[in-house]
Amino acid sequence: MGARTAAREAALQMLYAAELGQHSPDTLLKDFWREFPGDAEGRSYADSAVRGVLADRAEIDQRVISASANWRLERMTPIARNVLRLGTWELLAHPEIPRAVIIDESVEVAKRYGGQESGAFVNGVLDRIADTCGRAHERQRPAAKESPAEAAASAAPEGEGTQAPRAAEPEVSSVREVSRPPDGAIPEPSPDDDF
Repeated sequence: MGARTAAREAALQMLYAAELGQHSPDTLLKDFWREFPGDAEGRSYADSAVRGVLADRAEIDQRVISASANWRLERMTPIARNVLRLGTWELLAHPEIPRAVIIDESVEVAKRYGGQESGAFVNGVLDRIADTCGRAHERQRPAAKESPAEAAASAAPEGEGTQAPRAAEPEVSSVREVSRPPDGAIPEPSPDDDF
């Protein structure tokens, strides 16, 4: 597990604890790291995330509410709610981290701690938040990969082979597109839902 992934998990645990108690961020961080010492690289990111989410929680919660049609924060599980807060903070505060990375990591953490349904819910909501916070331009479709035969033909010196010269292909991005559910795809809550 990478340092940033471990930092996200630690931040999620601290945000969950913040909901249960009335501790200052300093006390919360100090108590958490005393019980669960982490590596220094991940620790600073987790601390920054917890402080950022708690400082901007009203704005973050409003973005989550706007993007999660028909879901009140109180109806969401504490895991889903805090993963959404953390992911929203990252989308807003860290434009250098690709949108797809933030959403993918958030989905994985949500699935690990809250189950498959939680991961799907987080994916849909964070995708909408990313679009509304100025990161819609990061949505990319990967170019089709060329077959081994096409690669060999394009690598052959001019005049060799039987294929005509090919037009330049667009560069393939290493950023994976996060699927976005169609509008209205986040289901209406029912009494049996756990979110």
